[in-house]
Amino acid sequence: MMNIVDLIFERHHGPEMAVISPDGSLSYAGLEARMLETAHTLRSDAHWPRDITRPRIGLHAPSGPDYIVLALAILKAGACFVPIPSELTASEQQELTERTALHAVLSVEPGARGMEPELRALPSGPMPHAPCSRLNAAFIRFSSGTTARSKGVVISHETLLARITAANEALRIGTEDRVLWVLPMAHHFAVSIILYLYHGATTILAPASDPAVMLRLMREHAATVMYGSPYHYTLLASQPEAAAMKNLRLAVSTAFALSQEVADLFHAKTGLHLTQGMGIIEAGLPLLNLEHAATRPTSVGQPTLSFEVRLDDDGELLLRGPGLFDAYLSPWQPREAVLRDGWFPTGDIAEIDETGSIFLRGRVRSVINVGGMKCFPEEVEAVLTSHPSVKAARVLARPHAALGFVPVAEIIAENGAEMSLVADLKKLCQQRLSAYKVPLLITFVSDLPLTASGKVRRY
Repeated sequence: MMNIVDLIFERHHGPEMAVISPDGSLSYAGLEARMLETAHTLRSDAHWPRDITRPRIGLHAPSGPDYIVLALAILKAGACFVPIPSELTASEQQELTERTALHAVLSVEPGARGMEPELRALPSGPMPHAPCSRLNAAFIRFSSGTTARSKGVVISHETLLARITAANEALRIGTEDRVLWVLPMAHHFAVSIILYLYHGATTILAPASDPAVMLRLMREHAATVMYGSPYHYTLLASQPEAAAMKNLRLAVSTAFALSQEVADLFHAKTGLHLTQGMGIIEAGLPLLNLEHAATRPTSVGQPTLSFEVRLDDDGELLLRGPGLFDAYLSPWQPREAVLRDGWFPTGDIAEIDETGSIFLRGRVRSVINVGGMKCFPEEVEAVLTSHPSVKAARVLARPHAALGFVPVAEIIAENGAEMSLVADLKKLCQQRLSAYKVPLLITFVSDLPLTASGKVRRY
């Protein structure tokens, strides 16, 4: 059966640089050699699952060159790669392990000297989702919730190839590109790192919280593309040498919604317009704002060449195109059982303007029905967090006898700001929101429940 790793190194196996980082660099030839050696070591290990066609191997390791080597080695060894994000608690890791029925976990302790991975076999029972074993599965990753209500997404080698091919019709990554990378690899790998390697680019790994080092690496290695979140672009815009980024041909903003304020700040400091995309584990990168980044930066753009979109009667965004996921793992649902007449329901409520630009307004399941009118928590939270004394906010539905539900808000405020903040926030919401969207009650909390990827948990 086809293996994406074989295809990568059939195309690129020479002295050209594959990965550059402060921790060391690897040419394509060097990366292939280390990957092959590691794959051989894994299969020779006493804890490697024997007599299993496609074992499921979890990877728990910090982002970096070693992570890339280990992930590719797992795939090359004939296993299905399951990333285990490092920020998960022990109980969340255990839940992920059980739900995917992992056969073994490959782990590297943060701060370990050199690459000293440990393969630990697990006493996994029979896979509760037998059809998974019949797929040429390359990758299983849980969506942003990771545990609780999220589903494991299964992607085969064939689907992965179709996905990165479709995404690159818009990104146009090639051998001349050098991509500055700052995102966690456990959450972003299949349609990014794999894509860069398959198309022969150089990936420059930079520390996510050090904008000075990001800029230094960008200048030293003449980065042409950057992939980051609004947080990273805000950090970079605060640097006195932010104008050094002007040589980028593409700055993609992903992971969470790009605000107008961040887009304006970044453009003012660098002269560049951020290009927001819609990355979704079920579909890859179906939307990218290439045409209207300057005038509509908060849009997730238009469908890439191979994708189609439409809105259903309730405003839910539907997608159709290559590289859609193969199945949900838990509970087991093959792709065909999820699609609606060939269209994938994203769960996002969207609007499409006269230019064809798509704007995400909220999630289907998070919509608060206030007397028959739709209130999107994300919209209210954006207003609340625009106040300088608000660190974070969560808007929830509270039952109401007459209206069905009304919005209420939980706020994390700057120290000492609570007493004077309620009236200010009510006034701010009344100025910028329809009356039915204004939170009926505002309370202050010390923390908010978050998903593994840092998004507010609503359930």
